[in-house]
Amino acid sequence: MKFSKIMGAGMMGVLLASLAAAGDKKDSAQMVDSGSLGIFINGRRIATESFSIQQTANGSNITSNFKTEEGVDKAAQTSELQLTPSGDIRKYEWKEVSPGKSMATVAPSNDYLMERISNGSNEKPEEQPFLLPASTSILDDYAFIHRQVLIWRYLATTCKQEKDGVKCPANQKTQFGAMNPHQRTSLPLTVEFSGRDKTSIRGTEREMNKFVLRSEGGDWTMWLDDHFKLQRILIASDNTEVVRD
Repeated sequence: MKFSKIMGAGMMGVLLASLAAAGDKKDSAQMVDSGSLGIFINGRRIATESFSIQQTANGSNITSNFKTEEGVDKAAQTSELQLTPSGDIRKYEWKEVSPGKSMATVAPSNDYLMERISNGSNEKPEEQPFLLPASTSILDDYAFIHRQVLIWRYLATTCKQEKDGVKCPANQKTQFGAMNPHQRTSLPLTVEFSGRDKTSIRGTEREMNKFVLRSEGGDWTMWLDDHFKLQRILIASDNTEVVRD
């Protein structure tokens, strides 16, 4: 799906595609993006994230399934991020499948976000409030597709739709507030568009749109294709690379 369709619908949220394209049935779902991402450390594939992004008249759902490869300590987790039509958080749910059985949920509560954490026992979930609005971006550990959602928010708030395509101001930093439920932290960050850039993916050089996410945790360099779908992430400080299969 081209970004022009997203902007053409007048949706200033994260990934909001044209509702008309979802069909006449209000309950029908349109698949905006799906696939898998390979996670590499020092050139070795250590895990895979499978994801889907769906759009309905009631909002958007982003699902992620993370699983380590054979020969790596077994770990698996799932998550689902539900957004309203305006891009605000309706609910986020994260579950650890292995090696543990913990889970966490995030949802608006009055004027703030409430995270509830459970370790899988029958005990009452622990609650932790965050003085953050529902418009906060969720950027959880191992859910790399959340970074694509953040870039779409940047496109919707910072860039302009013109006849010959989307125009983003070069090197202009836009600040966002984000939350990492896995770490139970919030953080400010900036996103900037660095122009067109050639990068090598699986041995083939391609020219794509380059974006840089900057935070106290370091810089993430991301390349998205002409449909603004994530193709590669480079976290140089951790020798980590994420590549779409």
